[in-house]
Amino acid sequence: MLDFLQQFLISVAVSYLSLTSSLVGQVQGLFTNTVRDDEFIALHAEPINNGEERASNSPYGISDVLRRDQNFQRAALIAANEPEYDYTSPDILETEELLKESLVNIYCQYKTDTYIRTTTGTGFFVNQKGVILTNAHVAQFLLLEEETAGEGDVDCVIRTGNPATPRYKAELLYISPTWIFNNASLITQERPRGTGERDYALLYVSESVEDTTLPERFPSLPLQVALLPRSTEGKDVMLGGYPAGALLRGGADAALEPVIAESSVGSLYTFGSNYADLFAVTESLVGEEGASGGPIIDSETGKTIGLIVTRGDASEGERSLRALTLSYLDRTMQEETGFSLAQNMQGDIAIRGQIFKSAIVPFLAGILEEELKDSGN
Repeated sequence: MLDFLQQFLISVAVSYLSLTSSLVGQVQGLFTNTVRDDEFIALHAEPINNGEERASNSPYGISDVLRRDQNFQRAALIAANEPEYDYTSPDILETEELLKESLVNIYCQYKTDTYIRTTTGTGFFVNQKGVILTNAHVAQFLLLEEETAGEGDVDCVIRTGNPATPRYKAELLYISPTWIFNNASLITQERPRGTGERDYALLYVSESVEDTTLPERFPSLPLQVALLPRSTEGKDVMLGGYPAGALLRGGADAALEPVIAESSVGSLYTFGSNYADLFAVTESLVGEEGASGGPIIDSETGKTIGLIVTRGDASEGERSLRALTLSYLDRTMQEETGFSLAQNMQGDIAIRGQIFKSAIVPFLAGILEEELKDSGN
């Protein structure tokens, strides 16, 4: 299967991206670091030695697709010349109210002739243009919305409010190619598990579901992308999400409500870099399936420091969670694209999204389509 997938990726890369033979070599090189299924859950989740140490190397090979795409780089460079997005500017809303207003529920249905699969997750607005941060495992179905070739139909909608109701359509601004390369098989699993490594994506609101005018400004959470020190352990935090317990109990038509909870930071972890890449959060009412993609906010500063990505282990509590640090996300996104998290949200995001779509979405969608086909779904 791996050999076949390798050949498939190479052919798709050549036909869709029309890149050089050296790029094909880069794609082939990724497979020397592909995680085997039996290693996935235990991959590099280690306590960090020092939360402020810096690593010199990436944990594994990164695709150069976007670094080599001239249109993507041109759009990014133009955006990079804009004033830096101000992560620190205060909002007139109180932190808890702003958190509620910024949360979204990402709801997708994958329909075939024989069944309907519903997936749900959380995201949150990270700038006033309508950019949403979430997990790659939540956003991956958006890759298939316009690319599925006869195997099934995908429909995704952004829902907000209490209960969650359809409000917007969204498109991909960015999804980590490395995560798709290494975790495509998870799309066929009912309850996928992983470490959360590079499990992130950016979406942008493209239209209203009722063809109404989009808001001039979206409520958004301020972000903290600096490295987290050891002193973060034990800090009080606030988190939010759309837990899916009601959906699991009552079916796809069950109402989902946003949940806001207080918690505290547990242990800090690394993916082998000595950065604080991941951290545990103690048990809370948010700790259910469906909360993936939600924010973790430092209660003292009101800034978002983490992205919920997995459940915690048994030692951390049944409803504990783990979150990627935004410093990890900022660093690895720069490795993959050449630009920071802030720079990837600047400029004309609709144009940037269309460039990303033409440059790499067919390639990544093809990987997922192959997994769905092989699974018989």
